[in-house]
Amino acid sequence: MDDLARLVATEDVRRVMARYVYSADHHRWNDLAALFLPDAPFTASTVGGSVQAKMTGRDEIAEQLKARNHPDSVLVHHLFSSEIDFESADSATGVWAMEDIITIPAGEPAGMHGYGHYRVRFTRQDGRWFIAELRITRLRLDWTY
Repeated sequence: MDDLARLVATEDVRRVMARYVYSADHHRWNDLAALFLPDAPFTASTVGGSVQAKMTGRDEIAEQLKARNHPDSVLVHHLFSSEIDFESADSATGVWAMEDIITIPAGEPAGMHGYGHYRVRFTRQDGRWFIAELRITRLRLDWTY
């Protein structure tokens, strides 16, 4: 992979993650799930490292995220520094520092403010990058009551 191809692929992978957070913030669960390979796993962990949620495949990802998020909740996701490594021209891994803020109307708890990392494996198929696996690891979770 030459330097230009690496730069283009890096930007393409970053755009996948930008679409991921945009889709999440706008409750577009099917659009978000379409960024994944059909059988991709998605795992979210607690601060202690135990599994908080595990989903596999586009349909389950869309269904579970829709079920876990109240339609009137306000979701705000931020991506920060990224580190992307290419294993080949069609395979990459990345780590993004992240922050997410969720406000739940008339909910208990009323909100969450989380910090951590997205750890992602990507695969390019037919010229398009997809999420092959996504793991959320947490450094901190603050709940509002």
